[in-house]
Amino acid sequence: MIARLLSPLPLILLGYLCGSISFAYVVARAARSIDLRHYGSRKLSASNVYGYLGFAGMALVGILDIAKTVLPVWISMRLGRTLAVTVLVGLAVMIGHNWSLFLGFVGGRGISAALGLLLCIFPEGVPWLLAWVFAGRLIPHAAAIPALLGFVKLPFLAMWLNQPAATVWGSWGILLITVVKRLESNRQPLPPNERAWRVLLRRLVLDRDIADFEAWSRYTPADANEAGCREYSHRRP
Repeated sequence: MIARLLSPLPLILLGYLCGSISFAYVVARAARSIDLRHYGSRKLSASNVYGYLGFAGMALVGILDIAKTVLPVWISMRLGRTLAVTVLVGLAVMIGHNWSLFLGFVGGRGISAALGLLLCIFPEGVPWLLAWVFAGRLIPHAAAIPALLGFVKLPFLAMWLNQPAATVWGSWGILLITVVKRLESNRQPLPPNERAWRVLLRRLVLDRDIADFEAWSRYTPADANEAGCREYSHRRP
């Protein structure tokens, strides 16, 4: 009994390790010698790559992130594992993508990883989610809102299309991981001069801490140094 319960763990671990490989970090380092953890939105995601490497860089990272999800999920299916185990493997990839073991447990938002899982277990969910993500591109200052709506409605789409219970619960898992990651925001400290609930609401809805989209998307290490100098100056007796 215990052996049967533990048997999926190697596959789940493989999924997490595959997810922990951040192609956004690797590509940005190789092409521009920058660490995306300190630039732009500070997300290790294809969307943050876009600001520095354009569409080609974003597409490359997106494809690689989808592929790193498909691989362990396909292995699980090939080995004849149940759909429930396969879903857990895919969710483990998403968790690894969002909280990379190799990069201090920071990462992206998991959209590409979610697409990779859906491609294998629920193909109808791929155009659904992509449509919401691309709708967000029409309103760059609030692009995160349509993406969130796509995730929120994904489980209901799965239920409406009579998908297996494991797929439905997997869709809820995708939503839960997305919400937790937005609120956690790579452990960015809450701004000291604002109410915490306002910042957390912006994180959830807009996927950023401040209202100013331009300032948030163009962040550089120089901004952190400037903020540190201002705080030091303010605290000096």
